[in-house]
Amino acid sequence: MAERFLDFAVGIIKLATKIDKTSVGRHIAGQLTRSATSAGANYQEACGAESKKDFVHKLQVVLKELRESSYWLKLIKKAELISEKQCDSLMDEAVELTRIIAKSVVTAKSRR
Repeated sequence: MAERFLDFAVGIIKLATKIDKTSVGRHIAGQLTRSATSAGANYQEACGAESKKDFVHKLQVVLKELRESSYWLKLIKKAELISEKQCDSLMDEAVELTRIIAKSVVTAKSRR
């Protein structure tokens, strides 16, 4: 999973560099980059959690960042800041990662 988060972040960084450097483009690219890279960093933190409660909390932060990343990707696509094709695979990966982490949160909570 850590490698998937890393690959997702790299894909987002590459996509963000293709967005026009207008004030809006810089804002959206920055927000997307922050949320997507934060998801991976927080996943790494969850892997080193000090307790089950800490683990669940950190995974919930990962989930929040993934959902935010999905929002920015949808906005980029809808505003046509990048070609649809360039966003689709990253949008798919964001959805898959969100499902995996959401299920992990449910599983971790049920094992308390």
